[in-house]
Amino acid sequence: MNHQIFMRRCMELALSGSGNVAPNPLVGSVLVRNNEIVAEGYHTHFGGAHAEVNAISKVRDQTVLKECTLYVNLEPCSHFGKTPPCSSLIIEKEIPIVVISNKDPNPVVDGSGITKLRSAGIEVMVGVLEAEGLELNKRFFTSQIHKRPYIILKWAQSTDGFLAPENNSGITWISNPSSRLLVHKWRGEEQAILIGRNTALNDNPRLNVRGFKSTDPIRILIDPMLDLPSSLHVFNDRAKTIIFNHSKNYTSGNLEYVKVPSGKNFISSLINELFLRSVQSLIVEGGAITLRSFIAEGMWDEMRVFTGNLSFEKGIKAPQLPMIPSEKLCIDTDLLTIYRNINPA
Repeated sequence: MNHQIFMRRCMELALSGSGNVAPNPLVGSVLVRNNEIVAEGYHTHFGGAHAEVNAISKVRDQTVLKECTLYVNLEPCSHFGKTPPCSSLIIEKEIPIVVISNKDPNPVVDGSGITKLRSAGIEVMVGVLEAEGLELNKRFFTSQIHKRPYIILKWAQSTDGFLAPENNSGITWISNPSSRLLVHKWRGEEQAILIGRNTALNDNPRLNVRGFKSTDPIRILIDPMLDLPSSLHVFNDRAKTIIFNHSKNYTSGNLEYVKVPSGKNFISSLINELFLRSVQSLIVEGGAITLRSFIAEGMWDEMRVFTGNLSFEKGIKAPQLPMIPSEKLCIDTDLLTIYRNINPA
């Protein structure tokens, strides 16, 4: 039996839950009998039934399960959370073989699901497409292991390395329409989006998702002195907004003000506050000071950098990237360069 084919299908199914399951992981499951798929399922939304349950429930003749292999990209849970433990259901249905991509690092699972299945006499195989599984749930694994969100830094720069021209009095689009549409897709994939004070004041961004059916991310704003005008888009009631500042903790409607001490640990403290609020992923869209602050603390996992075909000669310099990119893509006339942090904080 080709385990990789069926595990890859699990991962395809798991992606169908993107944007709806966080802070839970993306999980898909496939039941196979005589090398043919009998049923499929995935975790559709936070608080809903898990992938294994959804797959098992689709099998009309439940006695067939005794002849099936169950594939799932993440270790079946062994505890009562919002739903009963999947490992108990697998044992109850007498499914003889379970194939898993990744062990669940959540302390309430962390191998106990696998142990429970094996103790019941079920054959368990772990590590099929393990690297692909880690990539699929990189946000979940980062949250569980590093106790912080998965952090993506994103910006667009000119061919000569500037974020904006000198004395820029309005929005200058560096990236092309296709790249900007891609950014909206990315926003829909992450739980939160962050900008600094200057970006809010100069660009007045909406920080929402346009062009795709997706939930708007939580807006994160750094406003140390709380002196930004309330007329800015970021203060409207469209999405939950967290304003990090140096003076007060306060909640008003969809706006939550969180006091974080100034100093060299400001970014780390901010990130810890997001983790405590179960924010599992964050995309940082600038500006220059904010981006450099994250880079200086090593507090990032990916950089996604668009290089347009404009040249400014003078202006706000983009962060320097003294490393080899992991990937380069052409987005129409733009170059998208992706960097991955091999030693994140």
